[in-house]
Amino acid sequence: MISHLECSRDATHRCSPHALATVCSDDGAPLLVRYSGAVLRRDAVLARPWTMWRYREMLPIADDEEPVSLGEGATPLISLSNGAFVKDEAQNPTGSFKSRGMSVAVTVAKRLGVPALVAPSAGNAGGALSAYGARAGLHVRVYVPRDTPGLLVEEMQSYGADVVLVDGLIDGAGRFAAEYARESGAFNVATFREPYRVEGKKTMGYELVEQLGGVPGTIVYPTGGGTGLVAMWKAFEELEQLGWIDTKRPVMVAVQAEGCAPIVRAFDRGEESAARVEDGSTKMWGLRVPGGIGDRLALRALRESHGHAVAVSDAAADGAMRELHRYEGIDATEEGGATLAALRLLLSRGATLPAPIVLFNTATSLKYAPRA
Repeated sequence: MISHLECSRDATHRCSPHALATVCSDDGAPLLVRYSGAVLRRDAVLARPWTMWRYREMLPIADDEEPVSLGEGATPLISLSNGAFVKDEAQNPTGSFKSRGMSVAVTVAKRLGVPALVAPSAGNAGGALSAYGARAGLHVRVYVPRDTPGLLVEEMQSYGADVVLVDGLIDGAGRFAAEYARESGAFNVATFREPYRVEGKKTMGYELVEQLGGVPGTIVYPTGGGTGLVAMWKAFEELEQLGWIDTKRPVMVAVQAEGCAPIVRAFDRGEESAARVEDGSTKMWGLRVPGGIGDRLALRALRESHGHAVAVSDAAADGAMRELHRYEGIDATEEGGATLAALRLLLSRGATLPAPIVLFNTATSLKYAPRA
């Protein structure tokens, strides 16, 4: 069960999980969910349906509570001809890994009585929030950059969301979302602005341990806001506490776009936080994140894992995406292709990357197709 919500910067800053929470009231850092006395037996998990809610003892939900769910998680781990694996998050209900986080965030928000939901998005998070908001019977508003691909906007609208196009990048959309939340009373579920999207995404780490029979050697992850990277690092800590794994951890690799790489730049400079990238530019919509409040957590995970942060070009990502389509049959986005391009770049530099190596494809490419 949940013990408390804990500030990610100062563990002595705590708050109750029984009221709506945003960020730490003392220093504005993201909050993390902490559990106490939880027991999660493997034999019990194996007897449950193959969705992410099979780990419910380590999720913010009561024993008798039904989640707001569309069957998220339980995505396949697909072997590649080069010996690596792809965790294919495109096979989630809304076509991306965002389904996981939004399922948990909306479940908690509904329980705590929010009147409506709002978030900024580069596309897939907005689609997921719109779907889960519809499932929960809650009104949703999403702020997106004006050049967001049309099919992503139409997806949100099809679920009944109010979509507002704004000039600039996702952090600008975030300012509009925050203002709307203050004025309307809608609850803001922006990345790291509430503690529960992390909880949904950490189940990717739980699933990997089940699928591989232990921790991966290396995880190569396309990193925008960094929630998935941070969430899986949290998952491995919890799995050790549960007795599922020992102290071994995977090498974590953050992949960003050359034109928008705040985490890579900060990592290379040895900095603890990442300064905003001005005029961030990339075709990879999910990686066009010039800055965010999860930077310290992402950098901490990379360093604690003896990991790497690498930027790849749009052209390299696009080429690798097409290879995954044509030669592996995997519906990868350019962000997914970026992980394969990054793997090759790191190996060419002589990096030591323990096996098994897991690349993440975080979404389907179909929603990025031009409208007819």
